[in-house]
This record gives sequence, structure tokens and C-alpha cells, in this order.
Amino acid sequence: MLQHLRHAEIMRRVRLSGATSVRDLAAQLGVSPSTIRRDLEVLDRDGTLRRVRGGALAGADADTDRPFAEVAAVDEHDKEAVAARAAGLVGDGDVVLLDIGTTTMRLARCLRGRRVTVVTSSLAVLDVLRDDPVVELLLLGGMLRRPYHSLVGVLTEEALGQVCADRVFLGASGVRADGQLVDTTLAEVPLKRAMIAAAGQVVLLVDRHKFPGTGALRVCGPEDIDVLVTNEGADASTLRACADAGVEVLLA
Repeated sequence: MLQHLRHAEIMRRVRLSGATSVRDLAAQLGVSPSTIRRDLEVLDRDGTLRRVRGGALAGADADTDRPFAEVAAVDEHDKEAVAARAAGLVGDGDVVLLDIGTTTMRLARCLRGRRVTVVTSSLAVLDVLRDDPVVELLLLGGMLRRPYHSLVGVLTEEALGQVCADRVFLGASGVRADGQLVDTTLAEVPLKRAMIAAAGQVVLLVDRHKFPGTGALRVCGPEDIDVLVTNEGADASTLRACADAGVEVLLA
């Protein structure tokens, strides 16, 4: 099992039980206890769980499937600022892909009344734009992920293979110190990668609290991002790492 998949499975098991042991994880995942210990040390440093003697405990932020409305109410001002700044990148006639997330939902609000085509797997974006007579809205199919108002799975990935967008506005759980983009949900990672492949320009929307954020799954490196939109006060060294990789950094 690849390391990033193993980390995701470890986090899933820790969240389900609240605590687990090195011995149990090694048996369940078919690897050595020393491998699990190294994995737990990495995840502890990332802040995604708490390493304890003999095993691990779920961190305070371990519930990654919090209801969408609850997540949307967190850091609202910063998300609004990022969405408004990102809206300025959209031109009339553009075809834009909107990822799931509470910031992309706010971006959808900024696009109301604009002569653009929006392609999305987000039901929250659908709710914002469904009655807009000007925006052309394309909803990707798939399996419903109820807590986060999104569609996921192979049908969504196959539909993205037919899309050719001017730009994608991507969300994420966090940005690591070296500029790596990470997420917490296994089902969403392949969709984010497919969205990157389907767009001419990749724009990452992350408020300042996503540095470093959480997530054991790697989505992409900074070299795959064209523009990063965040707030004043985001971690300066991480922004420099992104800029050094060729990312245009825009502060809201």
C-alpha cells in the first residue's frame, strides 16, 4: 500500500475509534509495527492525529465530515475576501470549474449574473446558481456525499474527462510548508486531480488558516498550481516556497 493511502486509512480508523494501537494498525494494514510508528510520527507532526505511547489518538480536528453549514460558518470573512479576489480572475465567456468547498460556494455567489459557464460537482454551487438566468450551469454526475454536499466517484471522474475549462478554482484542506497541496478525503483527491487536468489554468483558493491546514493525502505539488489566492497573514515562508515554484500569489 502506498504511503499516502496508508496514512488515509490510518486516519479513517483513528477517527472511527477515537484511538488505536500500533499493533492493531500493523495487523490491519499488513505492514510492520516500525512502519506504523513512522507513519504516526509523520501524522503527529502534521497535526492530523496525536501520537501516544503504543498508538495514537484522534486530534481535536479529526471530524473531517462536519456538516457543510458548520464548516461554512468558520472564518467567513477570510473566505469572502478570497472569493471576491478570485472572481476578478474570471472573464465574460469563460468556462470555469468550481471544486467543492465553502470558499468556492462564495465564489459562485460572486459569479451570479455573469455570462460564464460553470461546471461543478458541488451541490452548494448548484443551490447558489440554479435560478440564475445568465450563468450556464453544468452539474457533474456521481455518488452523493451528503455531509459535504458533493458528488464523487467514477462517474464524476469520467464526466471530467469530457470537460475543457479555461480555469479551475480548487479548494484544499491545507498547504504544507513546501507548497504541497493536501486533503483529508480519499474520495475527493482523484476528482481534484481530474479537475487540474481538465483546466487551462489552476487557481487555488485557500484562506490563511489553511497554512498548514490538515490532510494526509497529497493532491499535487506547487508546480501544478498557476495562481494561489489567500489572505494577508498567510504563512510567509510557505508563500515564498510557492512563488519559487512559479505560482502567482494574490493576497486578498
